[in-house]
Amino acid sequence: MVITRVGVPDNDKKQKLEVEEADKAEAMRINSNNNGMIQLFVKNFSSSNSSGRSSSSLVLFVKPDETIRSIHEKIEATTGIPVSFQKLLYAGKQLHSEHTLRQFNIIKNDSTLHLVARMPQSIPHPKASHLVNDLLSFVYRLRRCSNCNNDHLDHRLLDSKLKKFSKSAFSPKHPVYCASVYLNIFRSYGAPEALVFLYMSPHKQCALSSLQSFITCVPKSFYPIFTPLLMHFSRLLLSYSAHDDPFYLFCRNRLGSMLASVSISSSPPGPYRDDDYKQADVISAHDLLQIVHQIATNLSHSSVNFERDVIDFTNFVGPIKKSIHVHQVPFQTDPIHSLPWHYCYGNNPNPHPCYIRDFFYTIFPVLSSATKTCLDKVEEHIKVGKHQADKKDQWGHYFLILTQVYHIAKLYQGTEEIFMTGMRLNKVALCYLIPRYAKRGEDYHWILDHKDLTDFHSRRHLVMLLLPELVKDDYEDTFEMLIDRSQLLAESFNYILPAETDELRSGLFVGFKNEEATGPGVLREWFFLVCQSIFDPHNALFLPCPNDRRRLFPNPASKVDPFHLDYYQFAGRVIALALMHKMQVGIVFDQTFFLQLAGVDISLDDVKDADPYLYSSCKQILDMDPCAVDEDTLGLTFIWEFEELGSMKVLELLPNGKHIPVNSRNRKEYVHLLIRHRFVTSVTQQVARFAQGFTDIVTKDDIRKLFFKSLELRDLDGMLYGSEGDISIDDWKAHTEYEGYKVTDRQIKWFWKIVRKMTAEQRKVLLFFWTSVKYLPVEGFGGLASKLYICQSIEKVNHLPSSHTCFYQLCFPAYPSKAVMQRLLNTITQEHVSCSFGTL
Repeated sequence: MVITRVGVPDNDKKQKLEVEEADKAEAMRINSNNNGMIQLFVKNFSSSNSSGRSSSSLVLFVKPDETIRSIHEKIEATTGIPVSFQKLLYAGKQLHSEHTLRQFNIIKNDSTLHLVARMPQSIPHPKASHLVNDLLSFVYRLRRCSNCNNDHLDHRLLDSKLKKFSKSAFSPKHPVYCASVYLNIFRSYGAPEALVFLYMSPHKQCALSSLQSFITCVPKSFYPIFTPLLMHFSRLLLSYSAHDDPFYLFCRNRLGSMLASVSISSSPPGPYRDDDYKQADVISAHDLLQIVHQIATNLSHSSVNFERDVIDFTNFVGPIKKSIHVHQVPFQTDPIHSLPWHYCYGNNPNPHPCYIRDFFYTIFPVLSSATKTCLDKVEEHIKVGKHQADKKDQWGHYFLILTQVYHIAKLYQGTEEIFMTGMRLNKVALCYLIPRYAKRGEDYHWILDHKDLTDFHSRRHLVMLLLPELVKDDYEDTFEMLIDRSQLLAESFNYILPAETDELRSGLFVGFKNEEATGPGVLREWFFLVCQSIFDPHNALFLPCPNDRRRLFPNPASKVDPFHLDYYQFAGRVIALALMHKMQVGIVFDQTFFLQLAGVDISLDDVKDADPYLYSSCKQILDMDPCAVDEDTLGLTFIWEFEELGSMKVLELLPNGKHIPVNSRNRKEYVHLLIRHRFVTSVTQQVARFAQGFTDIVTKDDIRKLFFKSLELRDLDGMLYGSEGDISIDDWKAHTEYEGYKVTDRQIKWFWKIVRKMTAEQRKVLLFFWTSVKYLPVEGFGGLASKLYICQSIEKVNHLPSSHTCFYQLCFPAYPSKAVMQRLLNTITQEHVSCSFGTL
């Protein structure tokens, strides 16, 4: 009986012989390329067959250094015959499992092994075997053909065969096990090797297009079992082609994007078992290190595929680091001696898991060089001009790599400071990247914890990412309020405090009773008015600092109002919402209040503005000559005398404090306790309820503390108060456009002359009437949501100006003279009439 290959038609003996001859020639050609693979024929002799022969043989691509055991496993995966039921013979001698093919001198193509086993009635999974063999037969015929004139037809045929296999393997009707079996047969028959060799042939473009389509169309639910096959493709390509080969880069990118769906083991890979489908979604981190090293090297040299390298590096490194922590691989506490990276992967088939840890340390200098290259390029680009710096979006990829390199540096003693030193040298570039490319949902603690790396704009951007995202233009889910101006604080309190926080975070819609105006302009006006009312010292919730009466801190005597704690919680919610909506409300906090919201202890220097007299007295006590203090010159004991609601009270700072004199040894403790009781203990409840209200909006107490801790007090000033300078008329004009008027019209010229002669307060009132904004952002008019507009109205020439605050529009008719315009503008710039003119 003639032994035939699976997949070759029995009714065409001539074609069959031609294919076998072509296979032999192909195997010789493959071997001559020094790829280390040889082709074996395994002829089956079934003990259950009376003739002693089977009707088929297998073709395997293997390496001479593979063990006989691995050959048994490939046969089991293909035929279903258990390894324990198999015997392999060569030249009449049985091959033992622990030996390699080379030890038996089986190193030539077309060597034939004989399999003796109890054969099943038929090959298991015949459809999968048929599809793979059909694919391989076509690939072999295509490889024999050197004529590439029919590439279009060849591509269609190859594409069709791969799609048939993919459709059958990844059918949603089949369980995952079925797809795993298909992929195991695909791999055990040597299909990946055959397809890679086809790709390396003159039929490169044909193979590339078909293989990319095959890999791309794998459904996401099958990523875990497909990833090991894609890893196999990547290793083959990395061995046989250049690092910038398009198919290798494609496979690498797809593999990186799939890693999130795969369990990565930090242990070395064991012997490969094609049938072990239960572990198909587990891949060894060691298998990925060679790829990571190659990407890191590319990054340090700023390769032409830099953007792809950055994305792939991020995709690979994150899951690998996670696997190290999951499997609790220890990290060095001392700096590691630099090890060649191949000790981690290349020349060590069974590395210890700790080598993965050492691997990252080894490539850290390469990554540091890469980040330095990135940031230097950004700074060079900034120098050209910021109007050109935004033309390319590639800088966003630079920002991605910084986080990954930092987390690697964090793993080892000493490397974090090296990384931070580099960041400080490139602070300009970092501050440029953060506002443009830091995205919501990412962890930026590594930047927030190092405020010396950032400026106001970058810190503001990062902390704003901690706040809930504002849903724009979705009025269906907004929280609606209808407020009576005469009862502004009380009615706002009754709306905000009992409201569900989810409703408040979804957006606000405010209207004033008996007024038609609605929209963003009215919301801006409400925020300003309600904040001014909450922090008005006459309402006894907050007190101004003596040295800077704009700065406010909680009033220890606020308990005169039985609902004072509820009002503090209400205030916390309103301030969080104002920050979330990017509203400047003209409010600034005192340092002591700000630090308590950040969860930071207060020192003597922090109370300088809140109580300058107490600060001066405490400084004097600490600076006095110790002998004078011990002589009881001051006559102090551990008590605190203070006035509350018109009467003097005494509080002991320590048990029996009135009998403990202050001396040179305990004076620091006395000052510490005095400061703590004055600014912490006395307002503990007030601060706690304000913090609770703020946390209601930001969802977690840790986020609230991180928000304030990540800012300087002057940063919060800029966010809540806005610009502290006078309004610039030139900036105002530069951000104003005209509808119905031209910049050369006399009415426009009169308008700006009149504005220049206004007082600073009149300009603020005019701006508030025009936009519902009284305090500009720190960027000035350029920080507003849009340009301002002056529009010509069709009203009578004695009509007052009107405004559409939502759209930043100021409307007035073509006044006949400058005097008429000035009289009417003076009317609307009076504080008591500047509200409620807006019509939208």
